[in-house]
Amino acid sequence: MKLVLGLFLILCCSFAAKAEEGAKSCVILLHGLARSPASMRPVENKLLQAGYPVVNFGYDSTDYSIEELAVRTVEAALDECELKEPAHFVTHSMGGILLRRYAFEKGDERIDRVVMLGPPNQGSETVDHLGDLWLFDAINGPAGAQLGTAADSMPNSLGPVGFELGVIAGTKSFNPLFSYWLAGNDDGKVAVARAKVAGMTAFRTIPNTHTFMMSAEVALDEILYFLRTGRFECAGDPTEEDEEAVCELQPFLPS
Repeated sequence: MKLVLGLFLILCCSFAAKAEEGAKSCVILLHGLARSPASMRPVENKLLQAGYPVVNFGYDSTDYSIEELAVRTVEAALDECELKEPAHFVTHSMGGILLRRYAFEKGDERIDRVVMLGPPNQGSETVDHLGDLWLFDAINGPAGAQLGTAADSMPNSLGPVGFELGVIAGTKSFNPLFSYWLAGNDDGKVAVARAKVAGMTAFRTIPNTHTFMMSAEVALDEILYFLRTGRFECAGDPTEEDEEAVCELQPFLPS
């Protein structure tokens, strides 16, 4: 009898574990401006290893405005998930602004937990200085010019987020000129303070640059932790390498 009961409990636990695995939400990855899905490959691999279905979605970031990109990109990515429940998102840089624009226009019912890496949520001073140059436009297209810090810029016109959001900002830069333009700590393209947005659930900094933070182990670990729990672990933070590191947890208040 005890043997039968033991086998029954083992089978139940096994089925429960499989059910939990199968219940994981689809995760959509949105790369940044002038990048490709290859830049999000480390995130994709980490999530696949953890058992998440992943859509690493590519889009023509330099060909259209943010308004045009937002709906066509997010809608198509959601369709690829082929799931009825809301999806998680992990975005880099402008990918986060596309998601905010989509939520602003279409609502956020299809958006579950989100992690944004290096998002210019309040714009970037680099665009203020370079956005009118022909070379900047040739490289970054119409969407790039919309990422300035003016009150009527795209990021600053979208209001608070209404979904669970964890923001990770970098504090290392290899570009002294850009960092000269950026106020306070920065990742070479986005100031730490400008990565924040009203309504976010959690915020932390890591000692990495804007370009390569998607492959940083600490970022990958925190992405998984946030998708599972709705907060960051922030283990060992701050470190000697990044003495001014920040880790904040805020209550989630839906808009």
